[in-house]
This record gives sequence, C-alpha cells and structure tokens, in this order.
Amino acid sequence: MAKGYVIARVEVTDPQAYAAYARVSAEAARLHGGKVLAKAGAYVELEGEARPRNVVLEFPSLAQAVAYYSSVEYQAARAKRAGAAIVDIVAVEGVDEELGA
Repeated sequence: MAKGYVIARVEVTDPQAYAAYARVSAEAARLHGGKVLAKAGAYVELEGEARPRNVVLEFPSLAQAVAYYSSVEYQAARAKRAGAAIVDIVAVEGVDEELGA
C-alpha cells in the first residue's frame, strides 16, 4: 500500500499563535499515525514562489493523511492557526513500494 503525505507551505504572520497551533497539530498527527519528515529548516527555492516554512508529514496511507486533516483534533489545531499564517496544504499519495509505481 502506498503511503500518504501531507505537504504544507507556510508563511507565519503571528509566531506566538502559530506555535500554539504547531504543538496541537503535531499531537494530532501522532494520534493519526503521522510522522514528521520535514518542518521548517533550510530550503532552496528552485522554481515558483516558495514559503519560508515547509512541512512534510508521512502517514500509512493517503486515506489516513486525509483522516488526520479532517479529524476533530486537527480541526481544533487549525482553529488556533486562524490569522497566524498563510498556508497551502495538500495530501498526496506516495509511490506504492510493492509495485514500484
């Protein structure tokens, strides 16, 4: 089964409020089987418009990634983020390791 990934590109506008969101969001991801692969850190803008904070979460499947985002726990975190950041988030299906596709 292919893994699922949540990818967020973020520009923080209120660091204090965003920090509260990040704590609750991380716990929500953990509860839903998520693993943080990348967050913040150095980045290189290769093409298009980059944002200064980039986050990649890995889940056992795309369905679980979407379930995390839709969960009561994440929606509570999302409410804390309101007005604290400009965010683009997508969920994508990874390559099925068994099929190699």
